[in-house]
Amino acid sequence: MSVSVAILGATGYTGAELIRLILSHPHFEIAHLGAHSQAGKRAGEVLPGLCGETAEMVLADSDAQLSDSIELVFTALPHGAAAQSVKKALDAGKKVVDLSADFRHKDHDTYKTAYGCEHPCPELFSEAVYGLSEFARESIAGSRLIANPGCYPTSVLLPLVPLLASSAIDIERIVIDAKSGTSGAGRTAKTSLLYCDVNEGVAAYGLPRHRHAWEMEEWASAFGDASVEVSFVPHILPMTRGMLSTLHLVGEKPEGWHSILSEAFAGEAFVRLLPEGTLPTTHGVKGSNRCDIGVAVTGKRQAVIVSCIDNLIKGAAGQAVQNANIMFGFDEGAGLAATALWP
Repeated sequence: MSVSVAILGATGYTGAELIRLILSHPHFEIAHLGAHSQAGKRAGEVLPGLCGETAEMVLADSDAQLSDSIELVFTALPHGAAAQSVKKALDAGKKVVDLSADFRHKDHDTYKTAYGCEHPCPELFSEAVYGLSEFARESIAGSRLIANPGCYPTSVLLPLVPLLASSAIDIERIVIDAKSGTSGAGRTAKTSLLYCDVNEGVAAYGLPRHRHAWEMEEWASAFGDASVEVSFVPHILPMTRGMLSTLHLVGEKPEGWHSILSEAFAGEAFVRLLPEGTLPTTHGVKGSNRCDIGVAVTGKRQAVIVSCIDNLIKGAAGQAVQNANIMFGFDEGAGLAATALWP
């Protein structure tokens, strides 16, 4: 079975990863590439990693009419800009995996608080499924609109949800210290991301409250069956890709948390729990759709959970393909690698 695919926002870092993954997919075929600011150019002019027929494809405007033959649309557009494209695709009978933040929340008030703008299509909130693949397979399979999770929330929620569901941790003392490569900020030119500004340094950002904190709290509460608040501080590092989130947690019997996570992720292809006391690194997951998790008990009621993903793969394009595979009933790992690029 072959599924014709469109990618809107194809020239950003996430769009480029989608192209790369789909080109090696056994069932998905790229039929349309949209990119508003680069419309009219050949894809290879904007994305130097492309070659062959895909490099010769002409980039359409993001608002261009999609062919009737297209069944699946990936929208990798900025928040606020994606919603109308999503609605247009749904109205045309397409299935959509949206990689923006436009449908990650269940109500308009939370979205407006987190992103500071009105949502143009709030009527779609009730239909969108939050696509944290390992915890939402059944809902994903029956949906036509998937809200792909953010990168930071993915890295945090995967280890946090099982511990919440087991009532193992104190829900009022969840502290998250997270670090990301610069690709997480997108491809738009920003003076704060110039080489001289980020090289040989590290900086916190997004304070007093990063917008992903609302997403973490909403879905930790939904999947973990507990109303939580998080203290979340993200940092940017002078590396291209990779994300490491450190969760400082308190609760009863932290020596048993490794077993809780081991049971939760038994048989999961894209979540790897490391041996007790072993901690993951960003190099260990680079280029893969895998999340590596490590547990270190640091006190009688304290432990540190370290979670690593490639922010462009498991944190974006890879999870989007994983969700699309579930939507269409394909093998969940089709077109995805569980093995990292190392060194």
